[in-house]
Parts: sequence; C-alpha cells; structure tokens
Amino acid sequence: MKPAITDEALIQNLKDAGCAADFIQGFIKHYQQGETPEALRHDLSKQRRLILDKVHESQRQLDCLDYLIYQLKK
Repeated sequence: MKPAITDEALIQNLKDAGCAADFIQGFIKHYQQGETPEALRHDLSKQRRLILDKVHESQRQLDCLDYLIYQLKK
C-alpha cells in the first residue's frame, strides 16, 4: 500500500533533497509500480549515504581551512 503522498509532492521532496533527475525518475517509476516499502527505503537510504558523504567531505575541507586560519593567526 502506497503512503498518502502525491507523486508531485514526492518529486518535489526528492528535488529539494538534491537528488539527481535520473534517480528521481527511477524512484517514481518504482513507487508507481508498487515497489515494496523496504525496497524504496533502501533506495532512499543509499541516496542519503551519498549526501552524507558529501557533507563529511565538506566538513573535512572546512577543517583544513580552519587549520590554516589558526596557523596564520599565530
């Protein structure tokens, strides 16, 4: 059974989350075909991990800049 969310709302949420167009198209196709909630959650979890990896990389970059700022203040 599909959750009470329109396809349009689902697409907008995926766009807002920064998902690529090909991911969104594939996800919507599976959603409309009645893919199991577990499979859909797996796809979303995989996408979440990709975004989190980007966050961690950005944090590492910020740490490098913070270190340089610290060194230049000494």
